[in-house]
Amino acid sequence: MLADRLWLSRSCNDLLAGAMSLIMQTVARFFAGKLVPVSDNPVPILKNDSFVRHYVPFFGRALIDRAVQKIRRGRRPFYWQVAYRVIDGPGIAETGQLDGKPFTVLPDDGQRFYADPFVFEADRRHHLFVEEFPYATSRGVISVAELGDDGTFGVPRVVLEEAHHLSYPQVFAHDGEIFMIPESGSARELVLYRAAQFPDRWVRDTVLMADRDFNDATLLESDGRFWLVGTERFGYGSASDTMAVYCAPSLRGPWVAHPLNPIAVDHSATRPGGAFIRQDDALVLPVQNGARAYGGGLGLMQLERLDASDVRFASPRPIGAGPAWARTGIHTLNRAGNVEVVDSAG
Repeated sequence: MLADRLWLSRSCNDLLAGAMSLIMQTVARFFAGKLVPVSDNPVPILKNDSFVRHYVPFFGRALIDRAVQKIRRGRRPFYWQVAYRVIDGPGIAETGQLDGKPFTVLPDDGQRFYADPFVFEADRRHHLFVEEFPYATSRGVISVAELGDDGTFGVPRVVLEEAHHLSYPQVFAHDGEIFMIPESGSARELVLYRAAQFPDRWVRDTVLMADRDFNDATLLESDGRFWLVGTERFGYGSASDTMAVYCAPSLRGPWVAHPLNPIAVDHSATRPGGAFIRQDDALVLPVQNGARAYGGGLGLMQLERLDASDVRFASPRPIGAGPAWARTGIHTLNRAGNVEVVDSAG
């Protein structure tokens, strides 16, 4: 997943880091006896078109697009929006489309943006947890808003702040308590927080991983074991295209890397975009599609196998555009009860 397609030096760094991850993946699968012979896969057809002929027009268009975006955003370097709706019946995970009842945008004051929405229901009240990113500090914090009787969420208030960036606030219940595992890859740690007083006061419970740049860790409890699926940055390159899986006998660990890590290297089927979704006997993971750009789309990927010897997902089903959320793509999808939430890059 290329972070910047405009400048070739940055693209080359991402490509070389991705190649290193592919080598690591091949070695792991070789020793596990799970390599697929190249002859079993279709051979790609390469075109001999000139690179310069394609890149120069792209470079010109990209510069113009960036100038337009900068004018629209003003002083904001980037901009995300969270939206929600209260629905009965099937949602995006079931229809695969952004259709049905329109979403309502969670408003901001222009001094910050909201992203990575997770919704959690407690005591018959819905709580919307988001990454709040104030431009003044350039560091994400975790905030919460509550759904009012009028069906709208109030202004989010900060409930968790660290010296480093926080995002992706996955909130869940376990053994009668409420926990959160936010992303903190910039600090090279993954921390389990426990609600001392829900939803306003959180305490550090356990450091699940240390000295790892693990992103958007998404929890799953299955067959008496706990699993974390996310993307991991190995050295340099993208933090969004290399899937890794960890498992543990209990929530607090110890967490061990899966022997096939990295599980996959793909710009459209590795980085989670929300919690696992249960559909009858199936488990589906929303995954980000960064083929066009980061935050450019989302797919639904069914889990086919997850155990100590193998991890397999089906190919993602892209979520189609629709009138319910008239933005360019979506980045996160979550639902609790009859409240469904999404976000998008502006």
